[in-house]
Amino acid sequence: MLFASAAAAVLTGCGTVSAIEAQTRPSTPPVVPTADMVASPTPDVAQTLATLETLPVKGRAPKTGYTRDEFGQAWSDDVTVAGGHNGCDTRNDILGRDLIDRTYKDGTKNCVILTGTLNDPYTGKTIAFTRGKDTSSSVQIDHVVALSDAWQKGAQQLDDTTRRNLANDPRNLLAADGPANQQKSDGDAATWLPANKSFRCVYVAKQVEVKAAYQLWVTQAEKDAIARVLSACG
Repeated sequence: MLFASAAAAVLTGCGTVSAIEAQTRPSTPPVVPTADMVASPTPDVAQTLATLETLPVKGRAPKTGYTRDEFGQAWSDDVTVAGGHNGCDTRNDILGRDLIDRTYKDGTKNCVILTGTLNDPYTGKTIAFTRGKDTSSSVQIDHVVALSDAWQKGAQQLDDTTRRNLANDPRNLLAADGPANQQKSDGDAATWLPANKSFRCVYVAKQVEVKAAYQLWVTQAEKDAIARVLSACG
């Protein structure tokens, strides 16, 4: 399946880092990645285009009834997708996957990330991450298919367990520049693409993969935008 590493919820649950917390262990991965969590560098364009053709094309449904709570507790480990039930919340799983030079909070079994560096896929910038209420938002975790967009394109019809999986599926999550994530909001490919053009092929391929996996649809404008990006991919 298509998957690439690298944002639509603000990092939450972050407290101020104490001096004791700053005593960290060596930078080793918090979780041994499974095959489903490890990124694949280049999308299969032909396969992605073929999958795109299988997605239903419909108009965007009303946003009525949407709240973040419809997708379960934020960053729940109680899911059946890759990384679920591993003893670490999804937010830290994704930070552990996407950041380099990581340090961890003692006593968390290499789960809670204190510091790290993100090579941001959306902007191409290098961003320093420091855990804390005033600093964590510089790196956010993006739902590649935004939850509001998913809600309006089929997720209303999914059961609670499947929606919770969608919100915590590593295939649909990237650590990303906070301002870029906020700019994206709940946009689809027709309304927002990463400023970093070299990442656009991977980005739209991930959207196609996720929408196919969760039986979501696309609008005609969205499908056309994805096809245009893929047509320029090498």
